[in-house]
Amino acid sequence: MQTRKLGKSGLEVSTIGFGCMGLDFAYGQAMEKPDAISLLRKAYELGITFFDTAEAYGPYTNEEIVGEALATVRNLIAEGKVRHFGLSEAGVKTIRRAHAIQPVAALQSEYSLWWREPEDEVLPTLEELGIGFVPFSPLGKGFLTGAIDDKTTFAKDDFRNVVPRFSEAARKANLALVDLLGTIAARKRATRGQIALAWLLAQKPWIVPIPGTTKVHRLEENVGAANVALNVADLSEVAAALSRIRVDGDRYPAALQANIDR
Repeated sequence: MQTRKLGKSGLEVSTIGFGCMGLDFAYGQAMEKPDAISLLRKAYELGITFFDTAEAYGPYTNEEIVGEALATVRNLIAEGKVRHFGLSEAGVKTIRRAHAIQPVAALQSEYSLWWREPEDEVLPTLEELGIGFVPFSPLGKGFLTGAIDDKTTFAKDDFRNVVPRFSEAARKANLALVDLLGTIAARKRATRGQIALAWLLAQKPWIVPIPGTTKVHRLEENVGAANVALNVADLSEVAAALSRIRVDGDRYPAALQANIDR
């Protein structure tokens, strides 16, 4: 797989990363540990060198699974953790303050075709400071793949049950965006998810999305997005459509949104 550098930090990672949270946290029933380990090792075999995990996912269990799965490449991962400093969900003021004290390698925040708020202030700030950007939920928590519609039901412990954007009415309204992706995907002989990821990659050369999955075929699909090139006409088509498509539903419930550093 191709690689990208996250800003000016010198941290070079695979063009597509792997968001590990969903292996055992937030999206319903956790994967069986052996299956999760097998999936992570498959991701590494496919060229992924950038794995995102956190103490909060479990807590601790997600880090333990990732550590066991990738024990043979521990030095590679540890180097990224030790030598480079990153931020998550930080506002512009926090980014600038942190970067002045300790150079920031990358910011992690939600960014996708249906959540584009970072474009207003965050992306210009990162470009100015030479900081990389790691979008989580690059596939809109699965919605942009086309696998979810207004008839879809989620497990009772699936986080999406409380997300306003995943209400039945919002999902029905937001299918227009999925239809757009389908049109472009058919022309490119790709999938909707690959087009959504390719769009992110086309925004800046220092953006590295971290889609997550529990399925091997989705993993292979995500990796394949690195080979999907969107030309100027494709990007113009998307931009024109986004100007007239309104995405319904808030990103998070009000209580959770209030906790995000703005």
